[in-house]
Amino acid sequence: MTARILVVDDIPANVKLLEARLLAEYFDVLTAADGYQALAICERNQVDLVLLDVMMPGLDGFEVCARLKASAKTSHIPVVMVTALDQPADRVRGLKAGADDFLTKPVNDLQLISRVKSLLRLKTLSDELRIRAETAETMGIDDLLRAGEGRPEEAGQILLVDSRANSQERIIKALKPIADVTAISDPQAALFEAAENAFELVIVNANFDDYDPLRLCSQFRSLERTRFLPILIITEQGADDMVIRALDLGVNDYIVRPVDTNELVARGLTQIRRKRFNDRLRASVKQTIELAVTDPLTGLNNRRYLDNHLKVLFNRSMARGRPLSVLITDIDRFKQVNDTHGHDAGDEVLKEFANRIRSTVRGADLACRYGGEEFVVVMPDTSPEVAAAVAERLRASVESIPFGLKSAGQELKVTASFGISSRLSSVITPDQLMKQADLALYEAKNTGRNRVVAAAA
Repeated sequence: MTARILVVDDIPANVKLLEARLLAEYFDVLTAADGYQALAICERNQVDLVLLDVMMPGLDGFEVCARLKASAKTSHIPVVMVTALDQPADRVRGLKAGADDFLTKPVNDLQLISRVKSLLRLKTLSDELRIRAETAETMGIDDLLRAGEGRPEEAGQILLVDSRANSQERIIKALKPIADVTAISDPQAALFEAAENAFELVIVNANFDDYDPLRLCSQFRSLERTRFLPILIITEQGADDMVIRALDLGVNDYIVRPVDTNELVARGLTQIRRKRFNDRLRASVKQTIELAVTDPLTGLNNRRYLDNHLKVLFNRSMARGRPLSVLITDIDRFKQVNDTHGHDAGDEVLKEFANRIRSTVRGADLACRYGGEEFVVVMPDTSPEVAAAVAERLRASVESIPFGLKSAGQELKVTASFGISSRLSSVITPDQLMKQADLALYEAKNTGRNRVVAAAA
């Protein structure tokens, strides 16, 4: 994972220490010595995360964070406050200013990197949604950002997983002003409950005697219906290993016992607000572009959307110096399917082929039906080697499992050919990238089909 991180601190030694730790993980690091410089950098540059000292002359960290979160241009940037302060009141003040988390000096290396990577994963998804919305010109981002500010108009819906009745009662009482809380002591029952109901936050209290709470967190992330559900875990003091593993699993936030009720409320509100913002963003994208840029047969994006969005992804790849790969695939001898079994059977094959693409690619990848039996997958931040592995995995998935034809009452063996290309120094336009992938596909078809061919570097 690579990203651009801004370190803000008025003490040069602190800046150098954090910079060295982040550079060792191959992050791109910018630095600022005060709040005004930090705001200017965020306005002028692409920043993926801010590590912000609290105690600074002029503008303190709380004010800098509040200004970043108040601007539509910078409000989506995660902010982690790095401070010597370790009082619950200070954490609550920071969270109310919009901070995404706190790290206390001296900063634990593993906790720093795990928290940074966790927040960057969340930002990657939000950025992709924002870019897709802007590509289709479907909404005013400013309006959506403002909709995510302040206290939610309605009570949140929280699922509490806690093995002990007394702690359930305390947490429910603390959260009563902001949320309706459903408390469950059985982790597996909680998993089913979350999958069947529209919760906005899951709080997992790690107080089980004979069950690993991280297993439950992992299961939440593996299920389609709970994959984007925010998770907050409550741990004991000093349980750094559990916190680090939880963040690596995709847990959004944590709090340690004894639980400060004000901090719990503030962190809960932050997660509910973020969930509602991303839900609104997804819903708006889905509703407004569905007819215009979605292929009605397969449900994938169509060529019109690909032509616009590929330019955005390509330009972003160029600006950030990050890889971008394209995969073009064509179903082998598809005309024979239509001629032999009819067009209804051909449509079934196309829909199932699209489903197998969905199950293979990542959420940040863009999968489109290019036309006829051709499909395109655009893979941001993906090297040629990884793109080839994705293509091979999809090729094997198509070949190994026959396609069921309900219209014909039989199964059909299907194969596909794949061409891939990646943005290199010689590729300076999206059209060139697509052309190289198309030539690689042509070679795959002419050299026996059912294979993956990468464009020559």
